[in-house]
Amino acid sequence: MNRTVSNTVVPQGTVGSNPTLSARIGEHMDKKHFNALVEQTREMISQFQEIEQKPWGVEGAMIELSKQVGDLSKHIMVQEKYYLKSRESQPDYATTKENIADELFDIWFCLIRIADHYKIDLEQTIDNIVRKELKDFMEGKIK
Repeated sequence: MNRTVSNTVVPQGTVGSNPTLSARIGEHMDKKHFNALVEQTREMISQFQEIEQKPWGVEGAMIELSKQVGDLSKHIMVQEKYYLKSRESQPDYATTKENIADELFDIWFCLIRIADHYKIDLEQTIDNIVRKELKDFMEGKIK
C-alpha cells in the first residue's frame, strides 16, 4: 500500500522502515544555507528595483509569478516532448535543463518578493511544515 504526501506517492514502509529519516531531514534543515540564498536574492531584488526605479508591489510579483510558471510549463512540455514532433526543429520549441533551472529561479525570485511583502520567514515556515508532515507521516496520519 502507498501513502500520498502532497500529491506524491510514497511506497508504504519507506519512512517506518527507516527511523533515521527524520534525523536526516533535521540535519539538512540545520545547515542554514537557506537564509544565505534568501539574502542573496533580496540583494538582487534591491538591485533590480534600482534599475526599474520603483519597487514592485505584491500584485506585480503575482503577475510575474504567473508568467514565470507559464514559461516553466512550456520548457517542461518541450523537454518531455508534449508538442508535435514537427516543432522540435523550431527555435521556440528548444529547451535545456539550464532553461528550466532559470525559470525555477525566476519563480524563487517572485516567491521571495511575496514572502517579504507578507513578512513570512520562509526558512521557518518550511522547517515547521516539513517537521509536522514528517511527524504525521511517522504516526501514520498520512495515508
